[in-house]
Amino acid sequence: MRRILILFLFILIMVSDLPAQNRIVKFEEIKVLNQKAPKPMVVLIMTSWCKYCHAMKNTMNKDKNVAALLNEKFYTVFLDAEDKSEITFAGRKFKHRAGLHDLARELATIKGQVSYPTIAVLNLKNEIIYQHAGFLPPRAMFSILEKVSKN
Repeated sequence: MRRILILFLFILIMVSDLPAQNRIVKFEEIKVLNQKAPKPMVVLIMTSWCKYCHAMKNTMNKDKNVAALLNEKFYTVFLDAEDKSEITFAGRKFKHRAGLHDLARELATIKGQVSYPTIAVLNLKNEIIYQHAGFLPPRAMFSILEKVSKN
């Protein structure tokens, strides 16, 4: 009995120490989710070959502070800019054209250019309220998201 109790306590300690995991949704889910619990959306526009994109994705998924803030205040979507599937979002259909997905082009264009990674924050009307092109370390990402969430 004592061994079982020790094992149980060990497992409980290990599980409580696991890093936070951010809940990732798809664009098609946003409408239904916002009907239940309205939140702005954070979109990470990335590619499979971009190392900085994967580092940002890790930050959003595994940094305790960033993941907790994203889970509490936002819906999070990862968008592969080279995805070939059609995405329906905000009553429109977006397709892949000329090497880039139309939705990535719309959300990640800053001063006429698309770069990776790009973070776009959308309000409840699906309007871009904040964009940032380039890698953000965890502290900077947390600070920016915290400021955006208060507006």
